[in-house]
Amino acid sequence: MVFSKEKSEFYNDLTKTIRRHIVKMTNHAGSGHPGGSLSATELLSVLFFEHMNVDPNNPDWQDRDCFFLSKGHCTPVFYSVLAEKGFFPVEELMTFRDVDGRLHGHPCGEHIPGVDISSGSLGQGLSVANGVGLTAKLDGSNRRSYCMIGDGELQEGQIWEAAMTSAHYNLDNVCAIIDWNKIQLDDFVENVKGVKNLGDKFRAFGWHVVEIDGHDINAVNDAFKEAKRTKGKPTAILAHTVKGKGVSYMEDTHDWHGMAPNDEQLEIALKELA
Repeated sequence: MVFSKEKSEFYNDLTKTIRRHIVKMTNHAGSGHPGGSLSATELLSVLFFEHMNVDPNNPDWQDRDCFFLSKGHCTPVFYSVLAEKGFFPVEELMTFRDVDGRLHGHPCGEHIPGVDISSGSLGQGLSVANGVGLTAKLDGSNRRSYCMIGDGELQEGQIWEAAMTSAHYNLDNVCAIIDWNKIQLDDFVENVKGVKNLGDKFRAFGWHVVEIDGHDINAVNDAFKEAKRTKGKPTAILAHTVKGKGVSYMEDTHDWHGMAPNDEQLEIALKELA
């Protein structure tokens, strides 16, 4: 389904706004992870604004959908989406990584509304998503469990143990979102430890697989709809993305995995994202 002109314009504006937040936050902090945040912008924007059953005024609502940022270092995009959704003031984004602030480099579930678990130790998010999904099944709840995983993170064995568990318990309320930007900390994923044929791998583990362009808002929207319609098995959305998307000098390079733009670089980025 294609978004209306008005909705398309909304997401065009929203994703540009979020990308501006990302580069400004990391510039302010002098650190952070802009590359993998910029690649996930459309995915999290459409998820939270179209599909997540959440209430910013009641973030601990028992029957809310849950989201787990398994690649927990990419908080700039997560915090930006939460702020734009209304979980906390947008102005607070400029306290990112401040010593006396709550917007840490990795998310803290105890202090930040909308954050369902503290994360950052890679490989663990899908296991938590399974726990929430299984609990919802036992409780007869319609809540869904979403987990964003980095492609480099798929090198972790715990991910695949969790993938077996999701399928074993027929957790059709669990949706894994793979930010497949092809780059990890200091090189291309395929040069470090390849994760080729991801679709075949997840299908072999008993998952329903949807492969999309992760920057196409219509494709992202349709993928989340398909995940909701799929019964009897979990869904993996394999989203092809570009590391550093939207900022020319950050795109498709590992240089900006964990490096913040200086003031001059920030000015260039903001002009490109205007």
